[in-house]
Amino acid sequence: MSKQISVIGCGWLGLPLAKQLVSDGYLVKGSTTTKSKIETLKKNHIGGYFVRILNECIEGDITLCLEHSKILIINVPPGLRTDSNSNYLKRIQNLISYIEASTIKYVIFISSTSVYNDEENFPIITEENKLNPIKESGRQLVEVESLLRANNKFSSTILRFSGLYGVDRHPATFLSGKNNINNPEAPVNFIHLDDCISIIMLIIKHNLWNEVFNASTIPHPTKKDYYTRICKTLEIPIPNFESESISKGKIIDASKLVQQLNYTFKHKL
Repeated sequence: MSKQISVIGCGWLGLPLAKQLVSDGYLVKGSTTTKSKIETLKKNHIGGYFVRILNECIEGDITLCLEHSKILIINVPPGLRTDSNSNYLKRIQNLISYIEASTIKYVIFISSTSVYNDEENFPIITEENKLNPIKESGRQLVEVESLLRANNKFSSTILRFSGLYGVDRHPATFLSGKNNINNPEAPVNFIHLDDCISIIMLIIKHNLWNEVFNASTIPHPTKKDYYTRICKTLEIPIPNFESESISKGKIIDASKLVQQLNYTFKHKL
């Protein structure tokens, strides 16, 4: 297996992931949409390239970013919150044409558990469950997953992460002090940045290709109990929850990942 890896999207997850890959002895090429960040990548011994994936084309040095790598990690979210005109499927189709022309043989695609719907009975969700997202971003993720898995020029492993959090990014800070938060009885599904990186590293180490994994830590306390406890711990205002409507949610089951990677989550909820 090649010791060079390309990472498309060196942001909140991608940059520390790239640093870990470097620490483990890999040569790493990483992309950023911010030209000033290229120097930051270089300082961390990561080959830095400006790459912007648009609906119509790809701007920047995508060919050089992929050159001589056999493994590619795609860490580019749909981005519909910041750009409602973004067509994620078209953007990834543009990327795929460059992947097919490159030395890439293996792709890890960072997806999301938003590809599964929330329901009143809080179903336990495995990788075998029907994909039925309620948001447009989730629907586009489903299309992209299918597109990648159907391509016979490379092998793809899909990682469906639950809500991401870390030391400098915790969902409780966004809800702190807010009122009428819905779905108070719904189970929470989160995964820590450290676990995301460890899981990706193990997939590469064990060559787990052509797979789909749910990745969400345990246990799954209710939204109300979890946010109340965390806000108290952080000594920030506790959010208020509405209790008139019926809560909807799901429990993301990561048993397949735990068994195949012999994995123990570093951070529990």
